[in-house]
Amino acid sequence: MPRPSTREVGGGTQSVERALSLLQAFTAESPERRISELAQLSGLGQSTVSRLVGTLEALGFVTHDERSGLYRLGPTVVGLAGVALNQSPVHRQARSLAQELAGELGLGANVAERHGDALFYLCHFEGRLAPRAYTMIGSKGPLHATAMGKALLSDLGADDIEALIGAAYPAYTPRTIRDLRALTAELDEVRTRGYAIEVEELAFGRACLAAPLRDRSGRVVAALSVSGPLSAVDLPNRQDELALKVIERADQISTGLGYSAVSPMLTR
Repeated sequence: MPRPSTREVGGGTQSVERALSLLQAFTAESPERRISELAQLSGLGQSTVSRLVGTLEALGFVTHDERSGLYRLGPTVVGLAGVALNQSPVHRQARSLAQELAGELGLGANVAERHGDALFYLCHFEGRLAPRAYTMIGSKGPLHATAMGKALLSDLGADDIEALIGAAYPAYTPRTIRDLRALTAELDEVRTRGYAIEVEELAFGRACLAAPLRDRSGRVVAALSVSGPLSAVDLPNRQDELALKVIERADQISTGLGYSAVSPMLTR
């Protein structure tokens, strides 16, 4: 079989990059887009965008609402997301336990991994006291302003954290941690008590409590949390109860991932 020419390879790669950039324009904040919007966001010509979107639609990556003229992500994306989630060891081990935790406590239960300098939600279950009108699965969040992010950072030193997210951070509310010194001090507390807390650091009226999940090597690979409105989480009265429940489930998930709290040196 003849090999494709360099020009063909380059052109094909460019088309793939352009098509993927169009898919990335669909976000939780803007889940529907017009061709004109996609052209403006991508910097591509409208005819090029129309051609690429037509191909994406034919393959099921986007769907078109004839009445509104808007495009949204299609069933192929959902199917691929399902494949990716089902291949995740953390998702497989955590899903049922997180669901039980949400039902037992009446709060939202979440599982997230760290992808680069952000956390990435793998699971989310609503509790009766913390309903949401949307799913958080697949969305991202900042590491410095969330309890889950702090749990994910808890096995890193200050130098590693600075290399990862820098030494100064954006503020989402007046309570957001904004510099490396404050963050490392907070992480010292997380390591001491075994869990992280967040009170109105990312959004007003919300609180969260999270514990790290570890794999066979003992490395923190994910985090489990419960979250909800301040009145439902009620940390002044429920912190010890919530911490006990979250740590217990986190230990179960970590055990399923192969983690043992017994040092290998002690078993020789």
